[in-house]
Amino acid sequence: MTNRGELGLPGWADHAREVFRAGTISQFLIYGNVRDLVCAEARGYLSLHDFLSEVLFGRFDLVVTYNTGSGIRVNKGQEHFAAFQKILNEWTTLGSQGPPRDVPSALDYLDRLLTYSLSRTVVENGKAVRKPLKTAILLDFVQYIVPAESRGADSAALVKLLDWSSNPCYLDGHLATVLITDSLKAVARDLVENPYSAKIEVPLPSEPECLRYLQQLGREFPGMQKASDLSLEALAGRVAGLTLINIRHMMALAVSSGRPIDNDYLARQRKELIEKECFGLLEFVESRRNLDDVAGHSAAIDWLRADAKLITDGQTRCLPMGYLLAGRIGTGKTWLINCWAGEVGIPFVIFKNFRDKWAGATESNLEKILAVLKALGQVIVFVDEADQMAGKRGGSGTDGGLSGRIYGMLAKAMSDTDNRGRIFWVFATSRPDLLEVDLKRPGRLDVHIPLFPPQTKEERQDLFRAMTRKVGLQPSDVPELPEECRLSGNEMEALLVRAIRVQALQGGELPQRILELLDEFRPMAHVDSLEYMDLVAVKECTDESFLPEKYRSMALGDLNARLQYLEQTLRL
Repeated sequence: MTNRGELGLPGWADHAREVFRAGTISQFLIYGNVRDLVCAEARGYLSLHDFLSEVLFGRFDLVVTYNTGSGIRVNKGQEHFAAFQKILNEWTTLGSQGPPRDVPSALDYLDRLLTYSLSRTVVENGKAVRKPLKTAILLDFVQYIVPAESRGADSAALVKLLDWSSNPCYLDGHLATVLITDSLKAVARDLVENPYSAKIEVPLPSEPECLRYLQQLGREFPGMQKASDLSLEALAGRVAGLTLINIRHMMALAVSSGRPIDNDYLARQRKELIEKECFGLLEFVESRRNLDDVAGHSAAIDWLRADAKLITDGQTRCLPMGYLLAGRIGTGKTWLINCWAGEVGIPFVIFKNFRDKWAGATESNLEKILAVLKALGQVIVFVDEADQMAGKRGGSGTDGGLSGRIYGMLAKAMSDTDNRGRIFWVFATSRPDLLEVDLKRPGRLDVHIPLFPPQTKEERQDLFRAMTRKVGLQPSDVPELPEECRLSGNEMEALLVRAIRVQALQGGELPQRILELLDEFRPMAHVDSLEYMDLVAVKECTDESFLPEKYRSMALGDLNARLQYLEQTLRL
């Protein structure tokens, strides 16, 4: 949320205030960017705990925090907490050793505090008068109090929190419980799906919020604007996707070390900080290439170049939500998208393996990645080996349904039309037949681009020249390929590396060594597998212009028959 509501509150906080005032919900599950700073207008930037205590619950009498590391702490209303402890010591032995730290005892202690707050009486004019305390309890790192697998003997804490959320007396007494977590996926599902609690997401700061904070930092670090080559508006666009704390770190580091805040510095720092924020599960790339660096694939280049122009012109309504790149191994799927990202001039991120062995951790990882992507503005998201990464609709009997949950999260994110023209999903695979049909449909992966090895002598020679540059040679260092050569790009690269090796060991002229090795070089022997990959790419194609001539006239029945034969041969 980027809008600021009543009293200048962030959108998420204003929504929480409205829900509480409605008198139907007393428990809030706050998740997302909860370790960052929050803008509190005249009070400046506060931690979430301070913001909740001083601003959102500023009129409450007592605010208490609990987590499993620090135990119970009083944020506000120490005198009221002391009165509670005194009564507890007089009537029980629970308070004699101070507030407990372990989860069961601490929750029981806090439960008594809520009961005390609701039933508190004071003496006024010689009479006992019921005067409830307005009390808020903040449970931080709630994923460690009620983790995703809270069941059976471990469910006592879960039951306690569910009971707090459904107690109607707490609404009447202005009692609130706030559960804070970085990720909903790490918390017990019963708590997340509880209809008696409000789920409030704290998003990463938007570009306008980044600009607002940079203006504040400019006053705090007078040398910041002098060190920057960019205006504050341009700088805000370059730091989108980072937390305010990370933005502060980036600017303070540059000012204190005397480094210029230029594009190179911002690119390095942004890459490092975003990858850390995503626990190393996302590779952030700012490409310096463009589509001129791609050899072959002329029809695909034409399409992507046209889309790059539409993106630059802001014509987002006619852009696809995503792309599927299909083709045998070694056809340059990753390279093509890397170059397209440079052509467009927007960030390019690559999904790494975000699966984890711990319950709920994989979903938490993906949830974090999706939140960062949403905050980045325009971004190209590349998912390689997509048939393995994207999960399955029905899940798997061996993974406890994890595959199905991954599929559901990705499918939901990919079909969010609010992200059209902002997040461009690109799935790449040599086996698109293994990818769920629902993910490949229009509205998720609209454009299916098949990639093939070079089909003509000219295409092969262009690719060979590109491969020479990749291994550090110049096209003038190598000979022309013979007419009968049918090597793919990765095979060309292997041939060139082998020729350099032979020359280093035995000497001689490199062009001659390459020609000698061509006679000895054995291409990949898995011809049936490679043909199968080609044909499933043909079957997935959404535009005839992407296909080589030999496939354009191929009838669907003939294509399916050949695929069926290869499946039987390969025992797929």
